[in-house]
Amino acid sequence: MNIRMSKIIVTIPALLLAGAVGAAEHHAAQALEHAAVANVHGSMGHAKELTEHANVALTHAQAAEKEHAEAHEHMTQGVKHLNEAIKHGKMGHAEVANKHMEEAITHIKASLGQ
Repeated sequence: MNIRMSKIIVTIPALLLAGAVGAAEHHAAQALEHAAVANVHGSMGHAKELTEHANVALTHAQAAEKEHAEAHEHMTQGVKHLNEAIKHGKMGHAEVANKHMEEAITHIKASLGQ
């Protein structure tokens, strides 16, 4: 098992155990989980998989964005970077897409108070 796959195996359960309480927190946690998976795939040069997980992350981030009044700006920035990651992933630009995934993760975490 390589280091990046180990990272995904450790990261995802940790995110799931973080304990999302309300619907907004659930959506934000799901957005963060899929963004982290997309980030790992991007690091490995897998543009297709990055795009698939970024799309799921985007769906959850948009739902959380509507419900997260107090953290709206961070989630809005997360959505912006997810859209950019998807756009670049579709073009096969894994490195650029991955930079946007990292920004999305930072903003989604901030919207959760992490």
